[in-house]
Amino acid sequence: MESWFLWTMMALVTFGLWGFFPKLAVNYINPGSALIYQVIGGILVGIIGLSLMGFRPQTHPLGILFALLTGITGVLGTFFYYAAASRGQISIVVSLTALYPLITILLAIVFLHEMITLRQVTGLCFAVAAIIFLAG
Repeated sequence: MESWFLWTMMALVTFGLWGFFPKLAVNYINPGSALIYQVIGGILVGIIGLSLMGFRPQTHPLGILFALLTGITGVLGTFFYYAAASRGQISIVVSLTALYPLITILLAIVFLHEMITLRQVTGLCFAVAAIIFLAG
């Protein structure tokens, strides 16, 4: 088994739970409150991770900048997700937001000069079609 596969499957399961739990949360509290409690959960995970590193994370200005931007955009996206989950069907909301790799792929093509094949372009077209069908 490839070294990345187990990690990928664990990410798949945890992201699946991440997509589901917000709907339960916003059934009881508003999206802003749910976000605050999620951030507290993230801080707990961060403290555990920091302790496993002996409280000595690696430092590099650009690495820190991009990690902070990841946190900022992730938390903002999560807030928008909670707001959508509180107003719509979670099955549709999670399906549409799960197409976020389209944005990542376009950014990778433009800024990292990554190449994609015709087959992958076809897949992206199907993803865009999925957005149209799911949103309609």
